[in-house]
Amino acid sequence: MKKGLFLSLIAAAVMLASCNKTLQKPDEITVNPSPLEKVGNKVNAEITGTFPQKKFAKKGILVVTPVLKYEGQEALGEPVTYVGEKAKENGRTVSYKYGGTYNQSCSFDYVPAMRKSELYLRFEARVGKKIIEIPDVKIADGIVATSELAEAKDNKTATTPDKFQRVIQELTEADIKFLIQSAELRSSETRSAGVKDLQAAIKEAQDNERKEISKVEVAGYASPDGGVDLNEKLAQNRQKAAANFLKRDLKKSKVTTAVESTITAEDWEGFRRALENSNMQDKDLVLRVLAMYSDPEEREAQIKNLSAVYATIAEEILPALRRSRLILTTDLIGKTDDEIRELAKNDPAQLSVEELLYAATLTNDKAEKLALYKKAAELYNDYRAWNSMGQIYFQDGEIAEARRCFSKALEINPNDPDVNYNAGVAAMADGDLAKAEEYLGKAAGTKGNLNAALGTLYTQKGDYAAAKQAYGETATNNAAVQQILNEDYAAASKTLDAVKDPNATTAYLKAVVAARTNDVQAVYSNLRAAIAQDAYLKARAAQDIEFAKFAEDPEFQAIVK
Repeated sequence: MKKGLFLSLIAAAVMLASCNKTLQKPDEITVNPSPLEKVGNKVNAEITGTFPQKKFAKKGILVVTPVLKYEGQEALGEPVTYVGEKAKENGRTVSYKYGGTYNQSCSFDYVPAMRKSELYLRFEARVGKKIIEIPDVKIADGIVATSELAEAKDNKTATTPDKFQRVIQELTEADIKFLIQSAELRSSETRSAGVKDLQAAIKEAQDNERKEISKVEVAGYASPDGGVDLNEKLAQNRQKAAANFLKRDLKKSKVTTAVESTITAEDWEGFRRALENSNMQDKDLVLRVLAMYSDPEEREAQIKNLSAVYATIAEEILPALRRSRLILTTDLIGKTDDEIRELAKNDPAQLSVEELLYAATLTNDKAEKLALYKKAAELYNDYRAWNSMGQIYFQDGEIAEARRCFSKALEINPNDPDVNYNAGVAAMADGDLAKAEEYLGKAAGTKGNLNAALGTLYTQKGDYAAAKQAYGETATNNAAVQQILNEDYAAASKTLDAVKDPNATTAYLKAVVAARTNDVQAVYSNLRAAIAQDAYLKARAAQDIEFAKFAEDPEFQAIVK
């Protein structure tokens, strides 16, 4: 062999051996999404790239670990191992000759400090026993955390109100019965237990300074047998006889009040109720007749055709319908606001639960309200007292205490939709999305905005399609967050303009929309408005990647410095 050829072969062998000891990181790396984004409580990314040809040693091993760096800290993703064709270790094989595809998923649990962060790849590389140093490579910025602006506190809690009534109406009724085809008042009827109770109620209204007579009525009835003209005359005469008796009694008791009069010539409704409440056989047959025929005479004829049944009706049902009814309506006048305030302050045990809950509505002092609700819970263990306490704690940002109170309310009344709604919103504010979903699932019928709360929940879970459906036309900050995340900026702008009580978050979200649509001046004007209402937003804006492209602008720096 010629010397020159021999040297050339040696050189080629050396070069081949050298190539087989190289190990190069992947090229053409892309990250989706970029920048990184918070979805639910996670930051997920798909990383892809290419291993170049003849750059991955046949005995090479490359361990790739995603690393999220933020505020001097690191969060590590799951490593993936790539190996050459002749490596003994397990991993994804990369061809030396042809190279290969690099792909890797990573997921990090989100914490707010990650808003300003960077995603790197970290490599552990060796060929055989030789360690190869490859520095960390930055591949993406992070994190778009606009979804966390969908806050549970944007959902107003639902109130379970007191049932306090200043005036409570009490009804006392008595029947005076008559014989068939008669309007003659019998003394046995005027001395009945029902009439005596009514007379006692009249006297009580006279003697009790907190009671007064509101209305006195006398209604005359005839049973639905016989002719209409006869029954109408009977009903009128029975009404007059009973009214005259009652007027004499009122005069004797020195009560001056009008007596209102009504008549029912043929009491078919009373007949139906009496029939339904009876134990009479074949009553369903008679009820079907009532349903089939509306003409009174036809009804009566059809019922009389049921000869066996009609005999029982005449004996057991009709006599009770030949009557006059005396109806007394009495107003019970409750305590005045001043009386309730005084007792709430000095002797709350003298108040009913409704009065005590009402007392809390008579003050705007939050501490005083809370004390009254606590007293109502102590004295009566009423679920509404616990719910109202929870509302106050929630408004003050004391989420753990709010959750405790809502839980106590649910122990007493587990199916109340308003308390379940409040418990769901509080759980959401505490980051407990599973419990929030459980509670909101039991909140159908709540006075709270359940759709808006569900929209917030779905947004926080990262299900933006479900959030959009839940919100519908709701005009809140949270609804606008969902629209921004769905990149529907026109809808988000319209929603933010329609927010009923705009606040700092409203202005901040307008700045986000402006940043995404390259409206520079709107970015700055809305950021100024937001920060003027809530100074905390200055630090957030400085770190928010939504405004990254404005970071070097002196006007932006002046706003956030």
